[in-house]
Amino acid sequence: MTLHHFHLKADWPGGRNEVGYIESDKLKTKISIPKEMDGPDIGTNPDEMLLGAAATCYIISLGALIERARLPLAEMSMDSEGIVDVTEGVFTYKKIIHKPKVFLTNEADEKQLQRLDKLVKQAESSCMISKAIAGNVELELQAETGIQ
Repeated sequence: MTLHHFHLKADWPGGRNEVGYIESDKLKTKISIPKEMDGPDIGTNPDEMLLGAAATCYIISLGALIERARLPLAEMSMDSEGIVDVTEGVFTYKKIIHKPKVFLTNEADEKQLQRLDKLVKQAESSCMISKAIAGNVELELQAETGIQ
């Protein structure tokens, strides 16, 4: 078994509408409550970071699956959306929607396109962030695939 350790340092001055700072090996940014939740909206926030973790994990996992399958990738991009419900003052991260757009080169055949469609779905279940939030946050996939 191999364990990977990741570290993050957080500084927070106190109070709901303050601005803090986080720093890890590659990430250094201010943090605060977003404007949608009546915060100062400086830097990033936990909602954005959870969405970012889920989205980057998904697209990196998908890229690795496509590479292993030796599919002729032409283009891959993605938009993701996080939905937070506020009911009676309780904030709940309800859903993450990934909207990948993945296109193979025009040399690809129908069998490769079908394989791509399977991998687009498989990437969600192979991503460690998706596994970590499963059962707590609904995950939805709205994929567009094709041959370019």
